[in-house]
Amino acid sequence: ALHVVESGGGSVQAGGSLKLSCTVSGALFAERDMGWYRQAPGNECEQVSVIMTDHSTWYEDSVQGRFTISRDNAKNAVYLQMSSLKPEDTARYYCMRASTMGVCSGNWGQGTQVTVSS
Repeated sequence: ALHVVESGGGSVQAGGSLKLSCTVSGALFAERDMGWYRQAPGNECEQVSVIMTDHSTWYEDSVQGRFTISRDNAKNAVYLQMSSLKPEDTARYYCMRASTMGVCSGNWGQGTQVTVSS
């Protein structure tokens, strides 16, 4: 089973930047598509970005052009560079294998909080 530790969240003003990191333990990291997810209070958990094993990427429309996902297989790590942050990006962010259900329940990692003020 995969275990993850997310970090890098914080409080920033609109227009600011943050870089989230996720360290993954468990076998076969390099063979797994990985995703970043987020959940804001009152909202459903949503997958906002994915990086495939071949390093190709996908972004949800609301973050396209502002967020950049990357991975370092040697470090079993996934990153999310977030720029031009907006108040609506405020949420708890989680990483996990792509297209996994229930990520925001905290079953694998506790997530990291991002708060963007206007």
